Amino acid sequence: MAPKYKLTYFNARGRGEVPRLLFAAAGVEFEDVRIEFEQWPALKESTPMGGLPILEVDGVTLCQSVAIARFVARDVGLAGKSNVEQAQADMLVDEVNEIMPKLAGILFITDEAVKAEKQKELDELIEKKYTTLEKLCGSAGYMVGNRMLWCDLFFYNIAFNVENNKPGTLDNYPKLAKVVENVKLNSRIAAYLATRPDAVF
Repeated sequence: MAPKYKLTYFNARGRGEVPRLLFAAAGVEFEDVRIEFEQWPALKESTPMGGLPILEVDGVTLCQSVAIARFVARDVGLAGKSNVEQAQADMLVDEVNEIMPKLAGILFITDEAVKAEKQKELDELIEKKYTTLEKLCGSAGYMVGNRMLWCDLFFYNIAFNVENNKPGTLDNYPKLAKVVENVKLNSRIAAYLATRPDAVF
């Protein structure tokens, strides 16, 4: 029997979105539990590590967003065809993931002077990471090899939020822009994107 997946995260994209994208890309059904932020204090103590997302798979509970995404990628066949491809994908995910904390943090800053300084730091980080990723990215519109893997979906998720924060950031990175376009053109991803709830992040 196929595994039963239950993903629990806030009613937002954030760190829970890559597993959702992976399930969508693979056409795999899962239970998508979205909790409101006001529900979180009552639920926090019942989670193994005091954080979300969590993924329940046939009675086993997994924590930590990247570990969950990597597990799902392997389980649905989007981790890479060989050990080398899997390692390359993991490497690129680690590089992309360094953007997430600064990108998420800037959304909740209300002091405009502080926000401007943090935006400058974020812009510098993105330029550094995107330049590195552009050099490492494959030329076929995928980060590794010639088909979509979890690193492509991971990058798409970050790039989507980066573009929302500052449109045009991808303009100088044609290979990365092609990755984003290929993800959006995937029929299963397109169907998911057309119906997913709106969210700030």
